[in-house]
Amino acid sequence: MSEVNFYERMGGAATFAEIAKRFYLGVANEPLLTAMYPARDMAGAEERLKLFLEQYWGGPSTYSDQRGHPRLRMRHNGFHIDTPAHDAWLKCMHAAIIDLEIDEEMKEELWKYFQYAAHSMKNQPDA
Repeated sequence: MSEVNFYERMGGAATFAEIAKRFYLGVANEPLLTAMYPARDMAGAEERLKLFLEQYWGGPSTYSDQRGHPRLRMRHNGFHIDTPAHDAWLKCMHAAIIDLEIDEEMKEELWKYFQYAAHSMKNQPDA
């Protein structure tokens, strides 16, 4: 009998699609982030986030199959990510996960990861 991984415990693709959808609804209303996420590519960005999260948390490898290694720092290097952008990103991500109908322990695990990921994307010094 195989152990159920985090991806499966979260509810699979539907849950990660919901996270990405909620996140980008927040981004569309966050002035510090809209320049990083042009409206013409919002659907593409949402799909890429969904695929990345699915793969990271134990789902299909579709992200890497389509785009190669995630290389998150390299992919985000062209964007000005300082503390205010970091905080705005986390605000949108928190709103995306806080009301998910999943166990609180899974929300906490997601939140810890997103805090770590947001911090590691910062590429500008604090003023």
